[in-house]
Amino acid sequence: MRPDEKLRVVVLEDEWVARNFLVEMIEATGIASVVGAMETFDEAVSFMSKAPSSIDVVFVDINLVGSSHNGLELIQQFVKRPGAPAFVLATALREHALEAFEMGVVDYVLKPFDERRVLKCLEKLHAARRNSDYASEPSRPLRIIARNKRNLVFLNLGEVWAVEASEGMTQVHSGRGTFDIDISLDTIATSFGRDFLRVHRNWLVSEEHVLELERDSGESALLVGSRSPDGSSLRVPIARDRLSNLRARLMHEGVGVRRR
Repeated sequence: MRPDEKLRVVVLEDEWVARNFLVEMIEATGIASVVGAMETFDEAVSFMSKAPSSIDVVFVDINLVGSSHNGLELIQQFVKRPGAPAFVLATALREHALEAFEMGVVDYVLKPFDERRVLKCLEKLHAARRNSDYASEPSRPLRIIARNKRNLVFLNLGEVWAVEASEGMTQVHSGRGTFDIDISLDTIATSFGRDFLRVHRNWLVSEEHVLELERDSGESALLVGSRSPDGSSLRVPIARDRLSNLRARLMHEGVGVRRR
């Protein structure tokens, strides 16, 4: 298993022997790597606050000797945050199970720790992460298929200048011509959102093909099209409420003009 596929685990356990034993068992599974092992509540809070996105699972003991806080408070502090890791209670106390699961704890491992029990817990979490990764990466269309009378036209995204919704129709504009498509502008935006800029409720444009931002007349517009000297172009209106953000986006990675 590649290192980037392993679960990244933090252990909060105040007893040195129990902490090291749990770390050894986690590492021995081969599907997880311990990135931090802490003795105190404050150490855990500090570590997790600095790098929350680099932690997948936190094993938490409840009673922390010498601390005014307990492991449940750590869970309460982080469990609802965006991108929070999964929390596993690793404790000798059985009576907190219901409270823990209501908080959002995903598993409850009792002391004395058992290698098979720790492995089962991590296998479940690893499988859940893989399923979540697949679910968060839906298949993405590779091209747009348009109609030219009875013919089908296959357009790579790099060929598309803009997409327009007009009078109940959706059309795609490209250097090869303008063609009809059978899906809505919103569907195109959902499928290829990062490739197009929404400049108007009726228009999406390819940032790659933006040539000019026109601001001479009462209505601002973008000129999109081919960058070749003899290439054609298309004028696309910009909605007034989108102009400021659009200008900032287009100027973000360029130099030459002051950003005012």
